Amino acid sequence: MAIRYAHTNIISKNWKELAKFYEEVFDCTPVPPERSQSGQWLEEGAGVEGAELAGMHLRLPGYGDNGPTLEIYQYKHMKEKPEAAANRQGLGHLAFAVDDVSEMLDRIVAQGGQALGKITTATVTGAGNITFVYVTDPEGNIIELQKWS
Repeated sequence: MAIRYAHTNIISKNWKELAKFYEEVFDCTPVPPERSQSGQWLEEGAGVEGAELAGMHLRLPGYGDNGPTLEIYQYKHMKEKPEAAANRQGLGHLAFAVDDVSEMLDRIVAQGGQALGKITTATVTGAGNITFVYVTDPEGNIIELQKWS
């Protein structure tokens, strides 16, 4: 059986604005077409009664034209999201390797994101030195910015 990573999904309160953030800050590129989906097949597959969603895929940087995507969708009816916390159970964060953690942090804050922690450098035994910080996008999804040396 062949297995290949395909995408990570973010459910957004405003998919167009969140997609714009990832395009402008992380150089993600749109992968047409925009999606508008509903119907019994979606209800059954997602396990969401009356499911209707809209959104798009964005190609993540660094992997070429066939690399994985970030799928940003917005359901017509959504549940509330809890406050962002790095130690919450479940999917924790997206991570991006960057050349300059401080510069990327400034870009994120300028585009409506926030810092969760402070930029920190540490030695990870057997792996090298990492400079990193946890931040959020404008909707509170956690992102790790990292640079290894």
